[in-house]
Parts: sequence; structure tokens; C-alpha cells
Amino acid sequence: MKKTANNTNGSHFSMQKIYMKNSSFKSPNSSKIFTKDWKPETSLDLNISHSDVDKGLFEVVLSVAITASNEGMPAFEVEVDQAAIFQIEGFPEQHLLEALGAACPSVMFPYLRETIDHLLIKGGYPPLMIAPINFDALYADTQRKSA
Repeated sequence: MKKTANNTNGSHFSMQKIYMKNSSFKSPNSSKIFTKDWKPETSLDLNISHSDVDKGLFEVVLSVAITASNEGMPAFEVEVDQAAIFQIEGFPEQHLLEALGAACPSVMFPYLRETIDHLLIKGGYPPLMIAPINFDALYADTQRKSA
């Protein structure tokens, strides 16, 4: 079943497919980390990219890299590229760019967060439960800085 958003001016926005494009999980010191109290220090790096697939179809990739250390010892590194194909038609260029940079990542983020938590649980760690991200504000800030 396709999620669809149409309005009277012929514009269309829908996610056609969501998938994991790449993932990596490393836990170099797990045997030592699991014997210590868990009080991690984490860092998160987020990137959004997009490309044309076909007329009106775009691939959006939401990439995240998270590292954690515990008591100064590296605990884990997790990297995920969550991708999706969106059909977006009938929008002016500025609105198209805003959809690709803010609306699409907002739709994709819960899937990314679930994937990261699943990898961490499989690696023996508690879920990270990344806080929600305001992609509209992030997009606006990026536009302001590039102007």
C-alpha cells in the first residue's frame, strides 16, 4: 500500500520504498565494557543526501554514525545509511528541495532509529533511543548558512 499526499494543484508526495542501504557495527572492547558500569559518552554525526532516480523519483539517504565510549574506553561504533525512494511531483524547485531536505528525512527517521536500536541490542547494548530531530529547523538553518 502506498502512502500518498495529493492536492488540487496536481502535486504528489509519497514514499515508495524504504530500505537499509548500508550498516556497520563494531564493538572492539565488548568483553571489557560489559564488566563496567554503563555510563556512555556518545557522539552522533548525521548527513542527508539525495539523488534523482527517474522522472519524479528521488532516493534520499539519511546517514548516521554514532560512537560511544565508557570510562574512556571505546565501546561501539555504529553506522547506518537508511534510504528511501520518494515520488515527488508538481512542486516548485524550492519546495522540492525542502521536501528532500526536511520532509523526507522526517518520514525516514523513525525507521533509522529503530535500525540503530536493533543493532545495539543485538550487540549486547541497551537501545540508544535517539531524540527526535527537527529536520525543518535543520534544513532552514542549513539554508540560512549557505545564503
